Amino acid sequence: MSPLRPQPPRSRPGFARIGLLTAAGLLAALTTSDAEAARRRAANFDGTWNVVFATRAGNCSPTYNAPFAVQGRRVASAGGGKVTGGITGGGNVAVRISVGASVANGRGRLAGTTGTGTWSGVIQGDRCHGVWQATRS
Repeated sequence: MSPLRPQPPRSRPGFARIGLLTAAGLLAALTTSDAEAARRRAANFDGTWNVVFATRAGNCSPTYNAPFAVQGRRVASAGGGKVTGGITGGGNVAVRISVGASVANGRGRLAGTTGTGTWSGVIQGDRCHGVWQATRS
């Protein structure tokens, strides 16, 4: 009989390497997933938004309508006037609208297919402010 000798634990060939590759793949998948999620959030607002501005104070028309175009993080005019602005992935929006000598700034939030906010500006020489509501076409 031979004396019993402790044997070193058997390791599976390549087990450590497979574990490392799996961890690297998981990290890459999570990073890609995060980037993809951020891209989808930004695209969630893409499209044409019909915006109705209601005057709450000032000698301006009671309502104005304007279509806005959202693409990625940018907001622009979808017809009539000049619109510049941006939107965050969470839907916070800030815009500047100008038509001739009239200029207004607006802030608010889009969520799903609707949005609300406030605006203020000088419309045909009169200082006014109010609220706005938007719906995606």
